[in-house]
Amino acid sequence: MPTNFTVVPVKDARGAKRSPTEDNVLREEDEEATGDGVPKENSPFINNTDNDKANSNSYDGTNMALFEEEMDSHPMVSSLLNKLANYTNLTQGAHEHEEADEDEGAKKKTVKSPQMGTFMGVYLPCLQNILGVILFLRLTWIVGTAGILESLAIVGLCCSCTMLTAISMSAIATNGVVPAGGSYYMISRSLGPEFGGAVGLCFYLGTTFAGSMYILGTIEILLTYIVPKAAIFVADKKEDEVAALLNNMRVYGTCCLALMAVVVFVGVKYVNKLALVFLACVILSILAIYAGVIKSVFEPPDFPVCMLGNRTLHNQKFDKCLKTEVIDNLTVSTQLWRLFCDGPNLNATCNEYFTNNNVTEVQGIPGLTSRVISDNLWSAYASLGMTVEDHKLPSLPAPESAQDFNMPYVVNDITTFFTLLVGIYFPSVTGIMAGSNRSGDLRDAQKSIPIGTILAIATTSFIYVTCVVLFGACIEGVLLRDKFGDSVKGNLVIGTLSWPSPWVIVIGSFFSCCGAGLQSLTGAPRLLQAIARDGIVPFLQVFGHGKANGEPTWALLLTAGICEIGILIASLDSVAPILSMFFLMCYLFVNLACAVQTLLRTPNWRPRFKYYHWTLSFLGMSLCLAIMFISSWYYAIVAMAIAGCIYKYIEYRGAEKEWGDGIRGLSLNAARYALIRLEDAPPHTKNWRPQVLVLLNLDSDQSIKHPRLLSFTTQLKAGKGLTIVANVLEGTYLTKDTEARRAEQNIKVCMSTERTKGFCHVVVSSNLRDGVSHLIQSAGLGGMKHNTVLMAWPGTWKQSNDPQSWKNFIETIRETTATHHALLVAKNVDSFPTNQERLGEGTIDVWWVVHDGGMLMLLPFLLRQHKVWRKCKMRIFTVAQLDDNSIQMKKDLQMFLYHLRLDAEVEVVEMHDNDISAFTYEKTLVMEQRSQMLKQMQLSRTEREREAQLIHDRNTASHTAINDKADAAPERVHMTWTKDKLFTERRHRECNANVAVRDLFNMKPEWESLNQSNVRRMHTAVKLNEVVVNKSQGAHLVLLNMPGPPKNRGGDENYMEFLEVLLEGLNRVLLVRGGGREVITIYS
Repeated sequence: MPTNFTVVPVKDARGAKRSPTEDNVLREEDEEATGDGVPKENSPFINNTDNDKANSNSYDGTNMALFEEEMDSHPMVSSLLNKLANYTNLTQGAHEHEEADEDEGAKKKTVKSPQMGTFMGVYLPCLQNILGVILFLRLTWIVGTAGILESLAIVGLCCSCTMLTAISMSAIATNGVVPAGGSYYMISRSLGPEFGGAVGLCFYLGTTFAGSMYILGTIEILLTYIVPKAAIFVADKKEDEVAALLNNMRVYGTCCLALMAVVVFVGVKYVNKLALVFLACVILSILAIYAGVIKSVFEPPDFPVCMLGNRTLHNQKFDKCLKTEVIDNLTVSTQLWRLFCDGPNLNATCNEYFTNNNVTEVQGIPGLTSRVISDNLWSAYASLGMTVEDHKLPSLPAPESAQDFNMPYVVNDITTFFTLLVGIYFPSVTGIMAGSNRSGDLRDAQKSIPIGTILAIATTSFIYVTCVVLFGACIEGVLLRDKFGDSVKGNLVIGTLSWPSPWVIVIGSFFSCCGAGLQSLTGAPRLLQAIARDGIVPFLQVFGHGKANGEPTWALLLTAGICEIGILIASLDSVAPILSMFFLMCYLFVNLACAVQTLLRTPNWRPRFKYYHWTLSFLGMSLCLAIMFISSWYYAIVAMAIAGCIYKYIEYRGAEKEWGDGIRGLSLNAARYALIRLEDAPPHTKNWRPQVLVLLNLDSDQSIKHPRLLSFTTQLKAGKGLTIVANVLEGTYLTKDTEARRAEQNIKVCMSTERTKGFCHVVVSSNLRDGVSHLIQSAGLGGMKHNTVLMAWPGTWKQSNDPQSWKNFIETIRETTATHHALLVAKNVDSFPTNQERLGEGTIDVWWVVHDGGMLMLLPFLLRQHKVWRKCKMRIFTVAQLDDNSIQMKKDLQMFLYHLRLDAEVEVVEMHDNDISAFTYEKTLVMEQRSQMLKQMQLSRTEREREAQLIHDRNTASHTAINDKADAAPERVHMTWTKDKLFTERRHRECNANVAVRDLFNMKPEWESLNQSNVRRMHTAVKLNEVVVNKSQGAHLVLLNMPGPPKNRGGDENYMEFLEVLLEGLNRVLLVRGGGREVITIYS
């Protein structure tokens, strides 16, 4: 039983009266968005407006005191039901524009409760939109050309498509309240803004081209059957007749379009009031056809068709179907003779076919009992220029002559075939959306739309099927194939069958086409205005505006411009397939929407219309797709390309909308299915790619400190694989929720700016260390987890008063090692290139010191896929010890890279065991002294800074002295080991062994107490840094193995010193630490 809503004016908090339109709380408000930029729906179920909150504060009852703190966000049931009672729905089309006055301060009219029922609100509008120009102007020609059987197949195919679409549409339309917007609203809210915008614009284009088709039909009826003498262009030759007709259509069509556009602009209410008149014309015309069929049983109308041999003659230039006639006992030639002969004399030279064949007269409308149906069962397709022939009549063929074209024969103006006729006929079954487009006017839309639409389709399908059979049973085949009625003195073929007069059909079809054209020019601009006001297509925003009363002026201008394109095509048979494509695209997505919603079984999918099934929707979708390619495969491709371009444009530039659409639900289901299928085990080496967890640092304003880290992520990932950008806020979520949302929003903005495709995750934890640990352990879902952690080098760790900063850094390294994650640490990340930069000729240097599973070789390859690094060459350096054969190492490495399909230069750097320099001892001493002092002495903040400065000064002075000494006797780094060099080096070491011992006893006293492990580590860092700086100081990027932290946490600060020394003098460095598994393979 339908619920009746009472409409009453409501006062707002300021006391001003508001119309129900303003207080419409169920209507979706796309312009209103939440703080995070995601649009929301204004709903009575959650009070989200300031006025609602203000009203909720007035609650002072005691019966519900337990819930009084929730009244701001959760309304009382009584309040909810009151809002539902005050709800009204805007009407579709021009009704709201006629009654609404949007001027500031103007008193608005109260919208009346919609009262239209199924018959007036759905059935008749659908009937008017479905029956139209094709029925009156082309159906007889289709029956004559395709035959009754194939015509029934065409009608059955198209009507089945629309019936299945109507079933799907009924399910969607009855799944909740459908506000004004009709089919566009249903599709966009079911399939999302991208599909909604694409299909909505396709539906708009289809409606616009339908206007062109109706206008062309109007002009064809006017110039062909009502006032043929009004033609401006008249052909002197028969071959120019088609061009002249098209030019007349263009001129008169343009004038008619301009006149209709002015009528729509001035007052749409007149168009709406004339709708019943136009519908009456359609119904009377159809009744006249059936009356004529019944009359033909008893008294067939007299419309003779003149035949020469078996060829049909164009009889507008002669009155008698005779070659000669006897007048006063004299045989004289007729007007027909003069058309085929070069003179009126009986001995004149005549056309050979005219001479060889007799002239006969057949009845064009033999009647229902004439058994002509058996002759019209089969098809009679013909090519362009062929004469319309009756093969039952005798005919003596004559040699083909070019003169035959100029003879008064009825010829085919286009080449006909089955698929062409499908495209031409399909517009005659469109218009099934008329009921859903008027959903705002209906008393009970959920009941009226299914019943009215399905009954209208059933009625029109019955009319079309019976018309196909009756036309084939009553009308001679040659007359059926005569598209413009040239063989019956220019009468409309369907009019020759009607009763009481052919003019009933002519006048009725003329006004029917006029009304349909006006309806198209009225509906299309409002559809475009609805799309523009949704804000999903940015460049259409201007078409959302109009006159003061809401009339879509700019949209009307664009509609008239597009409609003019169809007018300039000028051929009804060429325009019909175009609009068929756009309507079929719309119907296809209606079926898809129903199928998706049914298969997903979303909780909100509860349509009142129960007679639907997803298989029916898929069948309807398949039929739509099949008819598109059957009728015109190239038009189908163009229509799909247009829809695809609109889809991608909305996806790339359009406003983000969250309408609870089915595509999002489908994506969630597909993601869930894929995640369940995805094994939790690590992927195979061939499928391995870095799935990155990016750890960002934010400042006190929640702004990103190192945005170049996201740039580097984009360049490394190129949108492939998983990227999680994370940050940890210190505190509790109850106190930091606002900051967490702001931080997440800032990160998303930065990700969008840097074109980083991935997910954002902000965690609030009691301390940073635990938060990072939780992210490393739990980020991701199922098999979609990160395998690599990317972070920035803590560049200010020495200047920081809080040692926790670098301790967290080292603990993160330990954590990634324990969880078998790879680790990337970017030093001087702010100097890394942006996505807009293009690095010129240069190198990416890889220092492969220890094997890390191939990460060092894979990362440069991935970087070079991005246009920033594309011109860079890859160089791989590896380190040879004293006992290594460097020549063989180089050959083996080159072969290894060849099998890996990587292009890179290879260089082996030899580092022999030099004595530990004094600089190394001094560096280690300063490091240990600083560490010891900071540990043992509880200095105040000022004293600690002074002490750190003292140590830094000593370090600088010592470094300068040692460098001077080093310049006098520089260390040599041999690049190639040979056998002779090897023995020479060993002898040199043995000779200097005693000297080294003496030097050891001559060391400074403070050196003796140094930790020899630290000395060796510092020695490695110093020597490796010298070699790297020497070779790669000018490289665009240096990738280097990252040493692991010490197992003993007491030496963490020393570890940071070692890394600092290792990276000294290098600009862009990426420290790489493998995850303990192979990530690159030589196998396919």
